[in-house]
Amino acid sequence: MRALVTGVGGFVGRHLSQHLQDAGDEVCGVGRSDNAPGLASTPAAHIDLNDRAAVERLVRETRPDAVYHLAAQSSPSESIENPWGTICNNLLSQLNLFEALLSAGLRPRVLVVGSSDEYGQVRAEDVPTDENVPLRPITPYAVSKVGQDMMGFQYFAQHGVAAVRVRPFNHTGPGHDARFVIPSFARQLAEIEAGLRDPVLGVGNLDVARDFTDARDMVRAYRLALVEGVPGDVYNIGSGRAVRISEMLEALIDLCATPVEVRVDPALLRASDIPRQQADARKFTALTGWQPRIPWHTTLRDTFEYWRAKVREEKLCVS
Repeated sequence: MRALVTGVGGFVGRHLSQHLQDAGDEVCGVGRSDNAPGLASTPAAHIDLNDRAAVERLVRETRPDAVYHLAAQSSPSESIENPWGTICNNLLSQLNLFEALLSAGLRPRVLVVGSSDEYGQVRAEDVPTDENVPLRPITPYAVSKVGQDMMGFQYFAQHGVAAVRVRPFNHTGPGHDARFVIPSFARQLAEIEAGLRDPVLGVGNLDVARDFTDARDMVRAYRLALVEGVPGDVYNIGSGRAVRISEMLEALIDLCATPVEVRVDPALLRASDIPRQQADARKFTALTGWQPRIPWHTTLRDTFEYWRAKVREEKLCVS
């Protein structure tokens, strides 16, 4: 199967490229010029998906059997600072992609990647959260994901595009950007261990609970969703269990060779923090048999080891 992966230079894109190649797929990646390609063995086109003509040329050249649309501005906090930039980027890039496929007369399967953030302010009785819970987005990022989600259905219903929609819950792992909570902790701890910062860890609200899946398990789910999912339908993907951020932090601190003081940083506290997110992924599991394989303690260890190596490399470059 010839697969086109947008956002191939990103965290999930790199893991997905590896998984697809391991599964025997031919992979072509798309990323911005300031992103590295997903893998040295993955051809990568450096284009702006907001450029309609460039997207049309790409689609006609690659003629994919499958499209994994990962490219997006993915930070909720950044979306608050730049709401229009996030919404415009995330919707226009997907719109251009769909229109390019129609223009080229192609009908590949397309994976539209939404987010659990679409559910927003979920009532306590709706946790675990299934696909029928109302969408109540509370950030511009979440609004953009609702838009991508609904656009996927619209192009299926109106044009027959074989779009399968997914709403992944939190996922992390080695290579994840330190803008996000678990890799942020891991990087700070690695820098403390290396003597690059004081042994004080700044944290936000540790009482919230999140449903985390290892990205390497998540990309397995993405391929299964694209291959086995019903076009037009939507599926939650998550581990089905919620773990407090405080528990994850304690596990990371246990891996650190240096004693650490934890301090709450008021700047990291958000009034919109949702107390608990937990996926009801039974619909997807019943269809595909997918289950996460990697324990979250392994995910944390691998993430910490990634940042240990990266901080060590950065320290050598400075010295």
